[in-house]
Amino acid sequence: MLSLKEKDRPIVRKLLDAGCCARCVLRFCCVGKYASYQNSCQDINKELLAFLSQADSGQSHDASGQDQADNPPCKKMKLESVRAGEEASAEPPALEAQPDAQPATCVTCLGVLQDFCHQSFVTQVCEVVKKGGYQFDSLLLAVSLPAQLSVREHSCWLHIKKELREKSMCVDKEDVVQVKDAFKWAIQALVGRELGASMLFNSAFEVSIGFTHAETDGDCHFLATACSDCFKPAKNKASVFTRMAVVKALEKISDEEFLRQYPCPPARPATKCTPLETTCLHSSVFIAGRYNKFSRELPQTPWVIDGERRMEGSVEELIAAPLLSSFRADAFNFSSSGREDVDVRTLGNAALFMFSWLCNCEFIESKICSSVQTINASSDKIRVRDLQIVTREAMGRMKEGEEEKTKSYSALIWTKKAITKADLDVIGNIKELKIDQKTPLRVLHRRPLAVRQRTIHSMSASYLDTHHFTLLLRTQAGTYIKEFVHGDFGRTKPNLGGLMETEADILELDVESVDVDWPPAVPE
Repeated sequence: MLSLKEKDRPIVRKLLDAGCCARCVLRFCCVGKYASYQNSCQDINKELLAFLSQADSGQSHDASGQDQADNPPCKKMKLESVRAGEEASAEPPALEAQPDAQPATCVTCLGVLQDFCHQSFVTQVCEVVKKGGYQFDSLLLAVSLPAQLSVREHSCWLHIKKELREKSMCVDKEDVVQVKDAFKWAIQALVGRELGASMLFNSAFEVSIGFTHAETDGDCHFLATACSDCFKPAKNKASVFTRMAVVKALEKISDEEFLRQYPCPPARPATKCTPLETTCLHSSVFIAGRYNKFSRELPQTPWVIDGERRMEGSVEELIAAPLLSSFRADAFNFSSSGREDVDVRTLGNAALFMFSWLCNCEFIESKICSSVQTINASSDKIRVRDLQIVTREAMGRMKEGEEEKTKSYSALIWTKKAITKADLDVIGNIKELKIDQKTPLRVLHRRPLAVRQRTIHSMSASYLDTHHFTLLLRTQAGTYIKEFVHGDFGRTKPNLGGLMETEADILELDVESVDVDWPPAVPE
């Protein structure tokens, strides 16, 4: 049932005579009901012809003969939106059978709304998704169209513009339903039903359908001369004639100039669009948590020097393997709050970490729980907790205030000079000690040479024997603890050895806590 008015008759006739398909006629008549586009092209065409054959009665009627208020469509009308999941649950009309005798290819959509809303194409798209083995309960249908469709649509718009003015119809080009929207309305309910998924505008799983049309690639070329400033070469673009560039040029060019350089209505094409390969993409998943590292022979990330692997395994790999398996991801990014040395353990409140990747399934809470169990059971070298999915924006929380947060450490210290318990009293009295640290020699190959000021907030010491004691300290994040103890040949000033007036070195170091209240604790 088509919502057409009496004054639409000359527009419908003019568009059909120009070579527009039935769905494109609906678009230019600003029919915003998605259900109208789900009927077959043959049925829509029959209704349009019946509408044209009705005798003029002087009163507005729709295509089914029902009286309609004789009101023009609102400028920039808001097209009827589809509720999330409505298309998948509603029973769509029978799928359009692919016609045996193809009508002439539409001059505007180049066959997109004629030849790709039928059973065989919908099945073809769904088979690609099914073969990928993706797990999802909702999806977003994305459509990519040739840029020249915008040129052809503009030509058709100018073709009927005079007729619209003569009928005093207050319609703007923005009111015309886009090819992309009409195509989605025609097939997305069918795709959703066949895949058993809701159609959501904010779904994390995207199915992309694209088209190309080699015959009319040159349609845009005259715009490069008329509006050269709209077309700038870009490294990541194969052609300067992107859809956005073409739309921008069409907004700039005058009607007179356009009509001098491009036929109106557009020339009839000999071929229809060719569909590109259907692709599927899941948006990135971000997972954060904390880990403890109990080994002094386990690097945080794979340790490779001059192309040679120095140690087997890493914190990153032990955590990543179960997560990648659960979420069927191929690659990932790992980041952490700080980078402890291979011989440093992380205990207590542990270290923060985050993974991000493109995965092939929807997030399910049980996947997180099972991943935690798998990680913790796979090795006695690490343990994870507070594992949870987070937003992209939350990633900034881990890096925010990188130098403002504090860390607590415990260290086993050796001194060359024999010490007594009284010698350690001076350490406990030191508060908010400012130190200057020149980039340590051991990291100079990967960090720029600079002097960084850091703060030792507090320290306490426990006597062990005449040459050993345990040092507890709370410092500004980013402090090089080992260099603070031994001085790094005078590159850190002041340092613990200097304060105690003896040569000192660090034998063992543990991170006791990273004082950041994120991510939130997760009950085990």
